[in-house]
Amino acid sequence: MNKNKLHYLFLFIFSICSVSSSNAQTTLQKTNNNWELLVNGKPFEIKGATFGYDNDVPNYDTYFKDLNFLGVNSIRTWATDENSQQLLDTAHKYNIKVMVGIWMRHGRPGMEDDDSFNYLEDKKGMEAMYTNAINTVEKYKNHPAVLTWGIGNEVYLNMATDEEKTAYSKLLERICSEIKKRDKNHPITSVEAWTFGLEWWQKYVPSIDIYGLNSYGAGAGVLASELEKRAIDKPYIITEFGVTGEWDIKAEKNGIKIEPSDQQKYDAIAKGYHDWIVTKPANLGAYVFHYANGNDFIAPWLFTHYSKMYRPQYWAIRAAYTGQKPVNNVPVIETFQLPDTTTKNGSWIPVNLKVSDIENEKLDISFHYNQRTGSRKRRDQINPLNFRGDMANGFEIEIPNEDGAIKVYVNAKDTYKNVGIASTSIVVNNKEGARKYLVPKVSLPFYVYKDGIENPYAPSAYMGNIESISVDMHHKYGVHSGKASLKIAYNLEHDWYGLGLVDPANDWGEILGGYDLTGATKFSFWAKASKKNVTATIGFGLIGKDKPFPDTAKKSIEVKLGTTWKKYSIKLKKLDLSCIRSGLVVFSSSYGSPQDIYLDDVIFE
Repeated sequence: MNKNKLHYLFLFIFSICSVSSSNAQTTLQKTNNNWELLVNGKPFEIKGATFGYDNDVPNYDTYFKDLNFLGVNSIRTWATDENSQQLLDTAHKYNIKVMVGIWMRHGRPGMEDDDSFNYLEDKKGMEAMYTNAINTVEKYKNHPAVLTWGIGNEVYLNMATDEEKTAYSKLLERICSEIKKRDKNHPITSVEAWTFGLEWWQKYVPSIDIYGLNSYGAGAGVLASELEKRAIDKPYIITEFGVTGEWDIKAEKNGIKIEPSDQQKYDAIAKGYHDWIVTKPANLGAYVFHYANGNDFIAPWLFTHYSKMYRPQYWAIRAAYTGQKPVNNVPVIETFQLPDTTTKNGSWIPVNLKVSDIENEKLDISFHYNQRTGSRKRRDQINPLNFRGDMANGFEIEIPNEDGAIKVYVNAKDTYKNVGIASTSIVVNNKEGARKYLVPKVSLPFYVYKDGIENPYAPSAYMGNIESISVDMHHKYGVHSGKASLKIAYNLEHDWYGLGLVDPANDWGEILGGYDLTGATKFSFWAKASKKNVTATIGFGLIGKDKPFPDTAKKSIEVKLGTTWKKYSIKLKKLDLSCIRSGLVVFSSSYGSPQDIYLDDVIFE
C-alpha cells in the first residue's frame, strides 16, 4: 500500500472513531441516597433553560453564545422539527446539552393550547405519536448534544378522566420501553405539571428513568418530600421553573391576579435555585422558563426578554448559575398606581409613578394594557395605551375603548435595553362598547398567510376526502413572493375536498377563537394550481350559527385556477367582521387526475 493510501485510510479510521467517541453517554448514579447525572462518566448538574428561539435559525450562534454567558449548560425543547438537527449541531458547538422534547397531544384545552385528543378512541392518532417518538429517537440518538429524551408536557393535567389517563399511560409505557431497546445511551424523562403524573407513572410507566416536574415558586422546594411520601426512588428534574405563575396566585384586584414584582421574579430564580432545588438529594437540576422573547401576556411575567429587551429573569439566570451580578441593572419601578375608581372609556386619568435606575440612564416610559377575559389570544394580547406627560411633570393615560377590568402596565426602558415592568388594574365603564365575542382586535393589513411565519390560523379543518389531503405551509418552490407559499395537495382523481385555516386549531365552533377584523374592506389572495382549469371556491368563514362560537361573516368566490399566479379579491362592505375564526377556506374537486392548489399573500386590508 502506498503512502497516500495509507494516509487516507488512517484519516478514515480516525474519523469513524471520532464520531463514535463524540456520541455522549448519559447515565444515572445513586451514591449514599444522592442521585447524580453523569455525561461520559463525569458529573453533570443541569443548569438549564427552556429554549424559545428554535425558529430563528440564522441567529442560533448568537443565542448559544449568550447562553454560555448566562452559565446555561443545557436547554429543553418540547418537540422536534425541521430545525432540530441544526439546533443540536449548534448546541454541541457551544458545549450545551439538550433535553430533546417529544410532543404528546393533550386531551382537553388547557394552559398551553386548545387541543382535544381522544386517547380512548383515536387509535390512529396514538399510533402517529408512537411512530413520531420512535423516529425522533432513531434520528437523533447518536447526536453528541442529546442529554435525555423529554416525552410529553403536562398531559395528565390536560386530561379529564381516569380512563383517558390510563390509556395515555399505557401508550407512554409502550413508547418508553421501546426507546430503551433502541437507545442505551440516554435516560428517558417524562414531563408533567407539579405531581399530577406521579401515581400514573408509578402504576403504569416503569420505563421512565427521570421524572420531569414543572414547578414555579416555592413549590419547587417541596417536590422532594412529595416523592418521598409516595416512596418513589427515582431522580427528578425541575423541567420548568420561575416565579409563581398566574395559575397559582391567590391575590386579586378588580378580579385580576396581582403579578409578582420584578424583584420577586429575580429572587425566585437567583435565590430559589439554591434554596429550593440543588440542595435536594434526588434533584438533578432545573430548566428556567423561559429563554425567549415575546410581546404578549406571559412575556413580562416569565420570559428573559420582552420586545427584545432584557428582563430581570435574564440576569437572574446568570446570578443563579454563575454567581455574577447584572452587567447593567434593570430600572426599578418603585410606585405605580391608578385611581381606585371605575372610569369611563376615553377619559384621561393621572398616574402615580416613581422609577429609579442605578446607572441613572435616560429612561423611556410607555404604557400598555391587557384583558384577562375572552379567547386565549385575546387574553394573551398586550396593547399600547395613549399617554402624555413626562417623569418631571407626571403622566396621564387614556382609558381604552374596552368594557370591564383591564390590566395596565408601565414599561421603563433604559439605554442598555433593560426594561422594568410593573402592573396594576382598573375597571372601565363602557356598556355601549361591550362585544358579543371577546376576541383580539387586529391592526390592518392583517395577513392570514404570508411565508408560513407566525400563522394566526392553523390548517386543521380538513373536509371531504381528508385521507387524500396533504398541506405544506412552507412550500418553497415557485412562490409568488417571499420564501414560501401554502400548498394543498390532493392525490385522488375524483371527488371533493376542503381545507380551513382556523382558530383555535382542531375546533369546529365549540371554543371561542378568531379575530376582530372590523375595518377591513377587502379580502385578497394570490392563487394558482398544478394544472389548468382547476375550479375552486376560496374565501373565509366556515362555522355556522348553529355552533356556540360561529364566524360572524362568510364570503367566498368561485375561481378557475391556471398554472400561473393570479390575484383575486373580495369586497367586504356591510359584513360583520367582529369574529372571524376561519381566516381561509378552500373547496375543490378533482376530475381525472390529482391536483395541487397554491396560495400566497392571503390578507384582510
